[in-house]
Amino acid sequence: MIHTSEMLEVPEPSERHRRGESLWRRGARRLLRKKIAVACLIFIALFYFVALFAPLLAPYGYAEQNLDISFQGPSWAHPFGTDRNGRDLLSRVIFASRTTAIITIATVSTGSILLPLTLGMLAGYRGGWVDSLIMRTGEILSSLPGLPMLVLINATMRPRFVEWVKEIEDVIGWDGLTKSGGADYFLIVLVLSLFGWVGGARLIRVQVQTLRNTEYVLAAEANGASTLRILFRHMLPNVLPLIIVGMSASLGAIAAVEVGLTFLGVGIHPPNPSFGALVNDGAGRSVLVNHPQLLLVPAAVITASILAFNLLGDAINDVLTPGAK
Repeated sequence: MIHTSEMLEVPEPSERHRRGESLWRRGARRLLRKKIAVACLIFIALFYFVALFAPLLAPYGYAEQNLDISFQGPSWAHPFGTDRNGRDLLSRVIFASRTTAIITIATVSTGSILLPLTLGMLAGYRGGWVDSLIMRTGEILSSLPGLPMLVLINATMRPRFVEWVKEIEDVIGWDGLTKSGGADYFLIVLVLSLFGWVGGARLIRVQVQTLRNTEYVLAAEANGASTLRILFRHMLPNVLPLIIVGMSASLGAIAAVEVGLTFLGVGIHPPNPSFGALVNDGAGRSVLVNHPQLLLVPAAVITASILAFNLLGDAINDVLTPGAK
């Protein structure tokens, strides 16, 4: 004879709580179970902390020169030594992290969130000529060779951007934009965003097309809800996982492209530091043989950063993808 208590299994309180928890809490719990993801989160948080407080943490200014101590080896005063101009390598690495942080945050905000979200949702919901216009534009951009176009646009447009920035400085009476590399930052973010929104917009468009005929969207339309309310109130929560996955996956690629552009001489220009410039300065044969830390230190930092971005992106993808284990 089977007792009722044996026929009906009553889940434990903790199990019932987990069944009722939100998608984001469950995703965060699963992410924190991954040791590699936690290590990457700690490293990235430390990287952005150093970037945010670079002026306070750096022992010297990034452009502070002393030719009497050029190519000095590691010491207490200069833990990673100095470069050919007597600039402290540790300080330049710290300020280079600020450059990478600015580029990645600004580009992700525009090229991985704002443009894909707005254009993808609009194309998927409105359809018709709006969908055709957005998707054909994306196809044209994606058909162009990425890196050569980035190099070409940066090389040809930078003088004009510098002139525009100087005109703005004359109007506001402040010359800090040019000195801080504002024109370089703005141009790189603009170009990376221009070529980086297409893939995310396509994924979001497909998701919105699937949601367009659901009952709650049709009910909202019947009640006279505006397009913006339907998109951002009813559809946005369903496409947020795609946005987060795309954002986390693009961080490493954005950092690598910025370093590559600067290494080729068309990214961040001196005296503003960048990991691409630091790697380029230390890549000479004589410098590498006699002062290997000038290449190894910045290369190790940016490699670890890109690796952490990519591993964290993979972990977030595993957590938020419906078929993730």
